[in-house]
Amino acid sequence: MIKKLFAALVLMAFSVSAWAHMCPSLMSDIDQALEDQEKVSQLSEDELAQVRDLREQGEQYHNDGDHDQSVEALNQAKEILGV
Repeated sequence: MIKKLFAALVLMAFSVSAWAHMCPSLMSDIDQALEDQEKVSQLSEDELAQVRDLREQGEQYHNDGDHDQSVEALNQAKEILGV
């Protein structure tokens, strides 16, 4: 029983680490898309502002250690960008 509990805790620790490593990749995808003038020109000013806000929020959540919120915000930004 203790071995199973320990194994479950180890797996949970690795899954949190996986989310943490995903955030920088998502931020990089957004940054690259924002450099693509063709992609940016297809967005309204409100959409572009929302993408930038979500990107900033995602980075702040990541820095605070809240990787679930970070991934959620960054994925929303990517969805608006169509990435």
